[in-house]
Amino acid sequence: MASQAPHLRARGSRKTAPVNGAHFEQQLGKILESATQVVCEKGYAGASMRDIARTTGMSLAGMYHYFGSKERLLYLIQKQSFSTILQRLRTRTANLPDPEQGICIFILNHLEYFLEHQQAMKVLSHEDESLTGEYGREIAQIKREYYRICRELLDRYKKENGLQFDSRTAVLSLFGMMNWIYTWYNPRLDGGADRLAREMGSIFFNGISRREKRNSGHLYRTLRKSQIPLARAVAINKNLSLA
Repeated sequence: MASQAPHLRARGSRKTAPVNGAHFEQQLGKILESATQVVCEKGYAGASMRDIARTTGMSLAGMYHYFGSKERLLYLIQKQSFSTILQRLRTRTANLPDPEQGICIFILNHLEYFLEHQQAMKVLSHEDESLTGEYGREIAQIKREYYRICRELLDRYKKENGLQFDSRTAVLSLFGMMNWIYTWYNPRLDGGADRLAREMGSIFFNGISRREKRNSGHLYRTLRKSQIPLARAVAINKNLSLA
């Protein structure tokens, strides 16, 4: 799976060779960064090609000439982000025998990238279903590969430690913990990626590894019998999490 920045072709060009080696190719990262900023601020539906052209400094005609559509820009943003994080992960986990260490690296790699690119993280989270057709299928394939790597690491960890839990639920819960940090992350309070990865890793491994005397079913039964309605309890928890 290629992890390099996508090459661009001028619309309507009869040449099959990508437009590269020129000033435009060197500026691709900056263009996608500016496009990410606009989509992050206005949302995909609210952002226009004119908005993006104005932010990048490229003419509107140039934007359509090289990108063709707003959807292609969103596709390039997502492909660059997912491909980069996947390439870094493969490099760091190559020939790694210990699945627990692999999961720790997975968490750190994810947090490092998205703490450096929080606007991209918001776009990827909020515009998850905005791509259609071939664009959507290609990004979905990259995401499935990312999920598969985490699932295989977790399955190995579960088998080697004789644990019983649902791997799919565990993996998706881990993603849920990592993917929404842009809504609450404060570097002054939460530290950098290393510290955050250690904290999340500890919470995750303690959650899937410990056999508590009182299971979650008991907790939910207690909550239903309490005087605090479930919706109110959730609201209280949400308010506390924002403190």
